[in-house]
Amino acid sequence: MEALKESRGAVVVVASVAALAAGDSYIPDVSADVIGTLVASGQLAASHDYEAISELDTISICVPTPLRKTRDPDMSYVVNAAEQIRTHLRPGMLIVLESTTYPGTTTEVVLPRMLSNGFTAGEDIFVAFSPERIDPANPTYGVRNTPKVIGGVTRSCTEVAVALYSTVVEQVVPVSSTQAAEMVKMLENTFRAVNIGLINEITIMCDKLGVDVWEVIAAAKTKPFGYMPFYPGPGLGGHCIPIDPFYMSWKAKKLGYGPRFIKSSGIITTKISEWIVNKVVKVLKIKKIEERESQKEKEIMTV
Repeated sequence: MEALKESRGAVVVVASVAALAAGDSYIPDVSADVIGTLVASGQLAASHDYEAISELDTISICVPTPLRKTRDPDMSYVVNAAEQIRTHLRPGMLIVLESTTYPGTTTEVVLPRMLSNGFTAGEDIFVAFSPERIDPANPTYGVRNTPKVIGGVTRSCTEVAVALYSTVVEQVVPVSSTQAAEMVKMLENTFRAVNIGLINEITIMCDKLGVDVWEVIAAAKTKPFGYMPFYPGPGLGGHCIPIDPFYMSWKAKKLGYGPRFIKSSGIITTKISEWIVNKVVKVLKIKKIEERESQKEKEIMTV
């Protein structure tokens, strides 16, 4: 919220342009009051017209990175954004990709389009990657106090990006390259996916052993070192964790390596959803049988 109050001259190209222009918020953890104040003061503007880019000094690309039906990365949103930006570039601009994606996207997809006008990265224009780190509804960590990882195509690209984000977040964490920054996000989300898969498999094992998995987790997390609690559930939710590990897996396969943990956690995640459904169906069947037996008893007593 505080970071938004410090934004200047932002032009947001989104599907909810009309809502933003009216001062409404489509983001659950950003109130309409904040958006309304920024719009009224002229600090935030929204437009479908990419022509507005020519008036900016910095551009952050924040677009979806879904998977195709074949589980390959769908880079069409990133490509389209880069193509649109390319036609409005001018010397001195900073372009930062924030969309979660596989290592190499910035240099392979975004950078070539930014250089097609004859610009030189690190001299004429500046290109970097900085993964978003948003935890919706988190009462403790928001945009300002969550460290921001940044990696530029060149050292000067990193320095320019650091200068920008230092005005918004309390701690900026520069890394050696855009690939390193992209890999940071992949590690963070794959770490969660793999550990969620692990605890879901432990849940199935505990069920077969007749052990309460919640009791086990509660006791395990009393260990003050070497353990981080994860909790069982019906599968992966949201738009990051179910998708991002496949980006990493796809890239690794391109390099001749097949990640085992990512594949295994994906299998477990699929299995746990089916397992829970079967458990629920079983309970409902038992309950239905009990109700039927109870009804029969009532009828016998009535007779």
